[in-house]
Amino acid sequence: MKRAVSVVYLPWILFFLQFVLLACVAEKTAPVPKTYGEGSVIAVWDLEDMSVTVHPALGAMQEFLSARISETLSTTGGFELVERQKLILALEELSLGSSSLASQSSRLEVGRVLGAQLMVFGGYQLIGKQFRVDLRMVEVASGVVLRAAESTVVSADMEGWLGAAEQAAVQLIPSGE
Repeated sequence: MKRAVSVVYLPWILFFLQFVLLACVAEKTAPVPKTYGEGSVIAVWDLEDMSVTVHPALGAMQEFLSARISETLSTTGGFELVERQKLILALEELSLGSSSLASQSSRLEVGRVLGAQLMVFGGYQLIGKQFRVDLRMVEVASGVVLRAAESTVVSADMEGWLGAAEQAAVQLIPSGE
C-alpha cells in the first residue's frame, strides 16, 4: 500500500518541483531594457558651468551648448525635441524656482509633464585651454542614466567649445546595439 501512495503523489511532487524551479529562474531574469533612438522624445537642459576659470564668454555658453546638443540629437539621432520654450512655460506653470530645479527629480517631473521619454543633463568646464563637456542621458520614467558621454578639446574659442558639445552629443546616440 505504501508503494501505491508514493506513485499517486509522484506527479504532484514533480509539478511542485517544476514550479519552484521556474519561480527561481523567473526571479533572476533581468527585465529587458527599453531601447530609445530615432523618434524618441527628448528634452535638453541648459548645461551647468562648472569652470574654475573666469572667462567672459562662458556665462552665455549654456544656451549655445544646449542648442548645439539639441540640434545634433535631432538631426543625427532622429530624436524628437521638446522645445525650449515649452520647458520654460512648464517651469512657470509648475512654479518651480531655480532652487527647485537643482534636483534632478524636479527636472524629471517637468519632463513627465511635457511627455519627454529622455532628458539630457550635463555640465562644462574650462581649465586653461582645455574645455570639457560631460553629458548624461536619463530615462524620465525611471530616473536611470542610460548613457554618459564626455568630450575634451584644447580650444580657447567658442567654435571649439561648440564642437566639443556636438562630439559628446553624438556619443549619446545609440549605435544600433
